[in-house]
Amino acid sequence: MTRAGLSLLVGLAACSSSTRSPDVTPAAAIAIAHVTVIDVTGGPPRSDATVVVRGNRIASIASGDSAIVPGDARVVEGRGKYLIPGLWDMHVHAAWRETAEPFAELFVANGITGIREMWGDLGVIRDWRSHVADRDGARPRIYAAGNLVDGPNPVWPNSNRAADAREARELVRSLRRDGADFIKVYSRLPRDAYFAIAEEAKSLGIPFAGHVTIAVTAAEASDAGQRSIEHLTGVVLGCSSLEDEIVRQVATVIASRGWVAASGLSRGLGGLIDSTYDEARCRSLAERFRRNETWQVPTLTVRYNITHLEDPRLERDPRLRYIPQFVRQRWADRSATIESGPAASAEGQQALQRREVAVTGLLFRAGVPILAGTDVSNPYCLPGFSLHDELARLVDAGLTPLGALQAATLNPARFLHATDSLGTVEVGKLADLVLLDADPLADIHNTSRIAGVIVNGRFIDSAERERLLNDAAGASASMMRRPPPGRVPRRRPAL
Repeated sequence: MTRAGLSLLVGLAACSSSTRSPDVTPAAAIAIAHVTVIDVTGGPPRSDATVVVRGNRIASIASGDSAIVPGDARVVEGRGKYLIPGLWDMHVHAAWRETAEPFAELFVANGITGIREMWGDLGVIRDWRSHVADRDGARPRIYAAGNLVDGPNPVWPNSNRAADAREARELVRSLRRDGADFIKVYSRLPRDAYFAIAEEAKSLGIPFAGHVTIAVTAAEASDAGQRSIEHLTGVVLGCSSLEDEIVRQVATVIASRGWVAASGLSRGLGGLIDSTYDEARCRSLAERFRRNETWQVPTLTVRYNITHLEDPRLERDPRLRYIPQFVRQRWADRSATIESGPAASAEGQQALQRREVAVTGLLFRAGVPILAGTDVSNPYCLPGFSLHDELARLVDAGLTPLGALQAATLNPARFLHATDSLGTVEVGKLADLVLLDADPLADIHNTSRIAGVIVNGRFIDSAERERLLNDAAGASASMMRRPPPGRVPRRRPAL
């Protein structure tokens, strides 16, 4: 197993005690009887199976009358239900002091048993991992970057800043020492700093992922070894017949007017990029991604939300009761949610967003590996709930229901080099499971029809799920008049 896979599992062995109240002490064993097990590798479902969990591992899977239920097991009736691996949200911002606990409970209640934290507080992340190790049943596993790395004029003032190659290399070393699992790169990194990060990360054996900085192309990022590209940054531009000209123009603006002006220019070109789409170029870029195994995290949910902020359905969503008021207040400030330039237009951004949906389908059909991520903490991206929205959007974009389910189960395990422990329902693997009332392969929306969750070997039944949801709602209500946390981004979405 690689360092990334090892770091994910360090400290996650089962503990005999819990930091939570005695009523959630895990059973000695759990047996889900007569359930249909979904094979996310593409094999046929296994019907009438009894899955036994002991500790935090799957101990046995047997069918029909051959199943043996341990005498000390808590038996869960699975007849007419479907069992899938625990879900992962592979792009979130949750590990901040005031949001960690309620957001974590919302993840678990929605069957998310693992997250990739793209920008959070490393102290909060360490505390989060201690909760997972205690098997408290209220935190998903976490794979985390810590602070992001941007250029000398960053999008976010509290980012790590790298003005040149030397500073970039030192930041990679520093983040690795502090416990980051990977390096998160951002939109305004200079070219020399970006490629220095790529080289230093490779030499230290730590992945780097994130945005494609406006100073390089998506093809260059893929060739440099960027592990994943978030939000298709630079990808749809790479499908434009004007990519070379636009890249030169952006470089000229960086040199003459600075990064802020160049960022505004880039954001204002959505309509032009869409109108110059070249499918042959896009297929060529997709082949490069497939060859380099450059993962894509399209985050279609957040991309829709920030380009359709006036959609009244967003503000009417009843699930907003779980979101702290200070977070909702930032979303309500429409002028602060999008970094606009004089050439930007809602129409152009919406055209680009529609093109991103189409390109997601093309990438899937071309065999490019895809991960499901939501960008939790950004406008109307709701912890836990939005992962189910994202899976539905991926299907609408052209993925099969199996392909979408893989993007949140098997593919995260592959990405993390942890298929020996995660990603499928098999004997010996970690007991991160979701029990559904209906077949997700018949309708991907059925992933939200949750009958129970097993997180790190602890069974969360319907009553416990309701308690987690109520806890999150109560915590959100109690924070309505409290100031926002000091390091949570305030100006615009962390896309």
